[in-house]
Amino acid sequence: MNIPSVLKQLWREWVRPLAVMAAIICPIKSSLADYNFVPTGSMKPTIIEGDLVFVNKLAYDLKIPFTTTHLAEWDHPSRGDIVVLFSPEDELRLVKRIVAVPGDTIELRNNALWINGQRARYAPLPPAGFAGVPAAEQAVAKFATETVENRSHAVMARPFFPSPHCSFPPLTLRAGEYFVMGDNRDNSKDSRYFGVVERRLIAGKASAVIASVDKNGSHLPRFERFFSALR
Repeated sequence: MNIPSVLKQLWREWVRPLAVMAAIICPIKSSLADYNFVPTGSMKPTIIEGDLVFVNKLAYDLKIPFTTTHLAEWDHPSRGDIVVLFSPEDELRLVKRIVAVPGDTIELRNNALWINGQRARYAPLPPAGFAGVPAAEQAVAKFATETVENRSHAVMARPFFPSPHCSFPPLTLRAGEYFVMGDNRDNSKDSRYFGVVERRLIAGKASAVIASVDKNGSHLPRFERFFSALR
């Protein structure tokens, strides 16, 4: 066996094409568009364990690939946006919702959100809004539509098993600070635990579910969730 010729063939047919693909795809995933598999239920009922969400990394800015350094900014995250961010605690990638933006004063009273002295409006959530939540969880949870100004989205809470952080005193955010929470208010590690999130740690906006599998059950595809918009 001619080892040099085998190595050349391996380089030509496998290593070089893969290296070229990686050189193209990795910067795109880092700076332009990406996907995020959601392994936990902190964003239920909006996002369910096993969802694969599309992340628009150009929604707010352009970053140098593989860094959090901004080359240009054309928008800022808005209250109500679902974002992918790096945890300020351990740099893990998380999917959370922005509930307060710079200049806001945020407060939580028994899982009711208050922004700038105004209580969020709550209304019953239609059953279709939490159909993906397992029946055992539905039995012990309360679901609602939460509205702040003109943005509405689904939330859930467990009144018999509340989070120790279901209430906190008013906090005013400074420039470049964002407060994020999970829609599953009693089962989410978010800004109530690790504090405010700096603008540079927000990687992009999660805008849709690309695909979904029943992670905690049959592991079969949940086709009804494929290509569904997030709000």
